[in-house]
Amino acid sequence: MRAGTWSISRDIRAARMSWQRARQVAGQLAVDDPARMSMRIKPLTLVCGTSWRIVDKIENTGFEELRQLTGEAGDKVSLAIGMAGQVTVLAIRAMFREADLLTSEYVGLIESIGDPTLTLALLYAAMAVKRFTGEMAEILRLAQQCIDLADGDVRKGNLILESPLAAAITFRGTARCCLALPGWKSDLKAAFEMARTFNPTMRSLVVMYGFGFALVNGALVVDADSLRNTAEMLDAAERSGDDFALATARFVRGLALVHHDRQDREEGFDLLNQAHDAILREQFSFAMRPVIELHYAKEKLRTGDLDGAIELSRAIVDQEYESGETAFRAAAVAVLVESLVARAADADLRDAEVAVERLAAVPTEPGFVVNEVALLRMRALLARCRGDQQSYHEWRDRYRAKASSIGLEGQIAMAGAMT
Repeated sequence: MRAGTWSISRDIRAARMSWQRARQVAGQLAVDDPARMSMRIKPLTLVCGTSWRIVDKIENTGFEELRQLTGEAGDKVSLAIGMAGQVTVLAIRAMFREADLLTSEYVGLIESIGDPTLTLALLYAAMAVKRFTGEMAEILRLAQQCIDLADGDVRKGNLILESPLAAAITFRGTARCCLALPGWKSDLKAAFEMARTFNPTMRSLVVMYGFGFALVNGALVVDADSLRNTAEMLDAAERSGDDFALATARFVRGLALVHHDRQDREEGFDLLNQAHDAILREQFSFAMRPVIELHYAKEKLRTGDLDGAIELSRAIVDQEYESGETAFRAAAVAVLVESLVARAADADLRDAEVAVERLAAVPTEPGFVVNEVALLRMRALLARCRGDQQSYHEWRDRYRAKASSIGLEGQIAMAGAMT
């Protein structure tokens, strides 16, 4: 156990091997040994709680065994720590509906324990799931609870994440952005600055959940700071030897370069390809696969491969609806609609209209603007393709006004290019 604790911030796989050995030793103790139960629970709790770091298979996390043991022992704390890992693994494996169901139990369990430090340490997993399922009001509630509990201490509650405070500020920033609430940019900026001093895994997660989300959804654009930050992050991850941190850093750096300008696009796609390969090797988040492939579809559209862009983006959109994911769904639908409009056959325009109305029919929380802003642009593109200039200008102007009122830099740039 001591070896695992020493290794956790240095080599997560070595740490987990130490805990697995501790599990084996505990299992060999006499059945009537009074320490046997706790010695079985402690290493299993850490194995389960960190299972997301190696993108473990659901059946290998050890959670069901942990649930049984902690139930017998009445150990709610260990169950909560293990459940944090289980919830996160479900989200990483893009099993969002299953993750959401377990998250409700998880949050209730944490609240029933009533330990402020444990609450701060563990609520990150619930916020990650709620971000994917579009429950922004709940993210705001949980994030503010964590921020208040941390009271400015960036490493308080660092049981699994190095900085629960940075995670909470990141999630609050993305939730505020989605709900068009002020302060979202300052939240993301503060979290990015905090992350510069963290270990590669924590730093990569903050940048992925904050900057990556905002970039794909047109809230932010790539600037000198983000280029420098993602380059430093990738360098640190390469030196860390942590597969998950490295894949995350490659993913975010790749996004930054692909969105920057044409001279960086080749390097950016090379990094995205490496992140995509890591997903196929089960070393990175399955939830990011549609995001990477979305950029493949956009590149096909840019280079004139309309058939390829439509086929790929349609598959991505169908996957987004099937999984229940909402964070990147509007971006995926936008690429599909733009590709259909570019090919512009009668059937394409009908399909584009169906895609628009399908997204418009998705129930969202009051104030959720991610879909709304994307839909304004898509309706404008459809009107222009049909030659309806009056409707085009009306939708375009509404799109510009909405994007500007929230400060969505990427959307503002796209709106400005619509003459």
